[in-house]
Amino acid sequence: MSDSLGDGEGDPTEAQVRLYERWAEGGVALSIIGEVQGDSRFPEKPGNLVLGAHSNDQLLQLLTSRAVVNGSHLWPQIGHAGALSHPPISKPKGPSPLDVEGLQCAGMTIEEIHELPAMYMNTALHARTVGFSGVLIHAGHGFLLSQFLSPLFNHRTDGYGGSIEARSRIIIEIISEVRRAVGPSYPIGIRINSTDQLEGGLTEADALELVRLLDKTSIDLIDISGGTYFPGAKAASDGTSTGPYFLHFAQVARELTNLPLMVTGGFKKRQQAIDAVAGGEVDMVGVGRAMILDPRLSNHWLNEEGCDPEFPRFESTPPGGITAWYTMRLTALGENREDEFDLDLPTAVQEYEERDAQKCNMWQMKFST
Repeated sequence: MSDSLGDGEGDPTEAQVRLYERWAEGGVALSIIGEVQGDSRFPEKPGNLVLGAHSNDQLLQLLTSRAVVNGSHLWPQIGHAGALSHPPISKPKGPSPLDVEGLQCAGMTIEEIHELPAMYMNTALHARTVGFSGVLIHAGHGFLLSQFLSPLFNHRTDGYGGSIEARSRIIIEIISEVRRAVGPSYPIGIRINSTDQLEGGLTEADALELVRLLDKTSIDLIDISGGTYFPGAKAASDGTSTGPYFLHFAQVARELTNLPLMVTGGFKKRQQAIDAVAGGEVDMVGVGRAMILDPRLSNHWLNEEGCDPEFPRFESTPPGGITAWYTMRLTALGENREDEFDLDLPTAVQEYEERDAQKCNMWQMKFST
């Protein structure tokens, strides 16, 4: 999850360190920090980590050392926000120029595209150096690599646009370059969308073709999710389904690959997770909001029955309110004060936005050159 707990200068805070330590103590197999930037010019949010020349490696090593207790893994979700880069601290660029309501961006040059594999490679090497036990390449949720896959974002007529094979090309090149650098035994995963849930976006048929292409690479894990942060887009959690959102896609994808599969989205009950793994559709389940409500959820679900978290109900949901509420509860977890956490949605949005604004100022001072 995008925890927004970085210090505004791309480095970890004590609250962020404590958050992942608590999840490790609670029995989680793998925590994924997302997103983590390799290029400070195109961040998703000003509270994200940055792995690069300006990083405080001592703080990063503190984070990784405390978050891998009890055999837990900690991976950065390496990303480039592309057209969805945070405007106050970025000049967004995507595969193609766009000018639609709520979203404007320039298009990348072919030279800028050719620089991407090296950027991801250097970020992965940095992650390995400071103690992350693997990396996850973010190609979902509407960020840059997801934009390359989507015909809604990608209108290119060169070798990186057109067919799904061409739209996937940069991802295959990035995987190859990262693998060449980190070696055969270092875990590399990828998060993909099963669908963008946008008219004209990535379809399930194209996403399945992407799975076929990934099966021929050295990737170690495919994390299946869906949806996008495109302005006004429908969230997966807004649907009518009350259970995991993308299991049907995983069932079809399982026929195309023997690579380990993970599904993220909509797991709220212990039995849902048990059934998904026992049924063979997936090897792992990704859990977000339930882990925010109970940081010991992993051990509870492994060892007990009747331990599903009680999800809050809100009378009204202002835009961004649910995300802000859960993000601010992440902060409370990192500060060991979740028992005192009692924000309503408007207050959560206000505090979330005020904190982002402060961190934007810090980000600009750190990375303006």
